[in-house]
Amino acid sequence: MEQPRLLVVEDDESIRTQLKYALERDFSLSFAHDRAHAVASLKAARPQVILLDLGLPPHPDTAEEGLKLLEEVGTLTPRVKVVVLTGSSERDNALRAVQLGAFDYLSKPIDASVLKVMLLRGAYHEGLEEESETRLHQEQKAIRFEEILGATHTMRQIFALIQRVAKADATVLIQGESGTGKELIARAIHRRSMRQKGPFIPINCGAIPETLLESELFGHERGAFTGAHVQRMGKLEQADGGTLFLDEIGELSLPLQVKLLRFLQERTIERIGGRQSIQLNLRVIAATHQNLRAQLERGLVREDLYYRISVVTIQVPPLRERAEDIVLLANAFLRRAAPDQRRKLRFSAAAQQALMTYVWPGNVRELENKVSRAMILAQGHVIEPVDLDLEPVVANDESVASLREIRNRAERDALVEVLNRYRGNISQAALQLRISRPTLHGLLEKHQINARQFR
Repeated sequence: MEQPRLLVVEDDESIRTQLKYALERDFSLSFAHDRAHAVASLKAARPQVILLDLGLPPHPDTAEEGLKLLEEVGTLTPRVKVVVLTGSSERDNALRAVQLGAFDYLSKPIDASVLKVMLLRGAYHEGLEEESETRLHQEQKAIRFEEILGATHTMRQIFALIQRVAKADATVLIQGESGTGKELIARAIHRRSMRQKGPFIPINCGAIPETLLESELFGHERGAFTGAHVQRMGKLEQADGGTLFLDEIGELSLPLQVKLLRFLQERTIERIGGRQSIQLNLRVIAATHQNLRAQLERGLVREDLYYRISVVTIQVPPLRERAEDIVLLANAFLRRAAPDQRRKLRFSAAAQQALMTYVWPGNVRELENKVSRAMILAQGHVIEPVDLDLEPVVANDESVASLREIRNRAERDALVEVLNRYRGNISQAALQLRISRPTLHGLLEKHQINARQFR
């Protein structure tokens, strides 16, 4: 078995010699005596763990050089775990190092057995993160559909439905709470359709005053009303040959519903103030966060229009029903928002737990905003719940604690049962549990279960 790669950064030659004798049986060692040499060794030796003495030349009596190196390591090789050595009276420096991303610290004089365990633990965590990143990259290739990410069974069904619907030219109604990605689904349908070379024109019916919405949709002739100084094409004309996306269609007034229904039936329009019929060839995709059937019963939506726009209906689940997608999406937003920082920042276990347990009333849009906030506020390289403006998950009373214990016990029993059934095969176990491989690995780590013991 390959030994973990350890870089020792220590300016004292006698201490380097002692460390070599203490650690050479368990690690593949490389050494550096200052910051410049250590940075060069990062590329050459590709260490998994670094043992760093903060007191480095040219100022060995202070910790500044070591702390600067720690920051560089976090930028260049963020997965590498750094164990810091400090003097017994330098607790403040140790805490600063941890804030900058150090894995752990040890005060001198060194207990070799404790140091060895600490370094091996760091190497183990680095290996887990490398494996997790590889799995995440592979999973994202498999579950990315256009601009949409999703690993849940429901999202995979939606992806399949989009592919089938895109080939037809039927009107589609997308229903789901605000922030669930309805426009992304509409764009995916357009890009997969025979109209993909035509325009995709979105309009939010709820964001435009009713007095202006008719003109926005149908256009107007010069002089049609006060302020109409020029002829103007509406969104319907602009979408000719392509797709019109009517977001929040439930906000349309009844008179506008009549005009839209007439267009859907005859495929012709007249601009406001005009008499000429304009023939159009386009597809309409509508979306709403409202329950249109309830609106129908209350007389706020015309029945004939409802059946016209809902030839095919796609129901988008809220984020709280896509628990295994939450961390996946959060990591994707982290990389997309700051590609230059994606190697620096990561979510702590507590942050991931907080992400999974929050109810997300604003859905995916809210998640993206919280990740952007965390990138600004995070100290060091680890995002914590406070950076996300989320409370850490803590059981404060016996009823909550017992409920969590019951859930954890059931979760662990299910993992053990499925691993027994499939003899430790991760792919088959994840498929049976209807979760992604990264989610399964996270659960195994949470419950300290080694899949290999079931083989």
